[in-house]
Amino acid sequence: MTDHTADYPAKQQESFETEAVRTLLDQLLADSRLYTQSKDYKDLLDFVVRLRNFAPFNAMLLQVQKPGLSYAASARDWRELFGRRPKEGARPLLILWPFGPVALVYDVIDTDGERLPKDVASFFAHGKIDEIKLRSFEPLLKKKSIEWVWFDAGDRKAGSIGVVQRASNDKETTQYRIHINRNHAPAVKFATLAHELGHLFLGHLGSDRKLNVPERSALGYSQQEIEAESVAFQVCGRNDVTLESQAYLSNFVDENTTDNQMDVFQVLKAAGQVETLLELAAPTQFDRPARLARTP
Repeated sequence: MTDHTADYPAKQQESFETEAVRTLLDQLLADSRLYTQSKDYKDLLDFVVRLRNFAPFNAMLLQVQKPGLSYAASARDWRELFGRRPKEGARPLLILWPFGPVALVYDVIDTDGERLPKDVASFFAHGKIDEIKLRSFEPLLKKKSIEWVWFDAGDRKAGSIGVVQRASNDKETTQYRIHINRNHAPAVKFATLAHELGHLFLGHLGSDRKLNVPERSALGYSQQEIEAESVAFQVCGRNDVTLESQAYLSNFVDENTTDNQMDVFQVLKAAGQVETLLELAAPTQFDRPARLARTP
């Protein structure tokens, strides 16, 4: 069977950037009345971290359709990776995918077959981040005109990101520079990288058409920080890196976040863009949809 998902993570991310998808998300949130309280927003971030075999946006779609879902996968993944199949009459769940409007996935409780691993969510884990893995990210950033600079500083200064030269027309590329404290442990460096890239893809540095980044630089400092930290929380958690500021994020969300403050779409989209840039996204495999027979 031909694999049609080799470039799935990048294509999947592109499919989440249309106005139609943004409208869909806004309507889902309005109709379901989800994430209108701080705890609901934090629960969403925790769920996206656990369901790491789907892009953050698709993980949210699954939670909207079936709150309390513990794990889901496509019929092909269940069959090839776990030796399981959807039960007869099982109700599928919908996600977006790049080769058609939607794809079908199934909740773990709607499948039968071989015994599951003790921690099925970790099946798609990427492992711990070390210095070698960190160095492998540098050329990936360079391809997107983001220069990586190591600097020497104390523990209280982690990093930053800024525009070096902004593109003046569509033919030029905006140049960025990201600073990472070389004295921190690898996990802290990775968390800093995810946080600073979060600022970029959230539009806090301004728009960038080539990177599909919106203009959102007018947001206040606190709003920008909680959004970037939300992105880092997802990227780190989905890659087995314990984020040192998890307590900070929990406290901030519990006390300050409301549905009027948080742009859930932008946070989930940015997390997916960071994973795609760093080549950390785990593709979900699907069978080719059956072609409809042509009528003579």
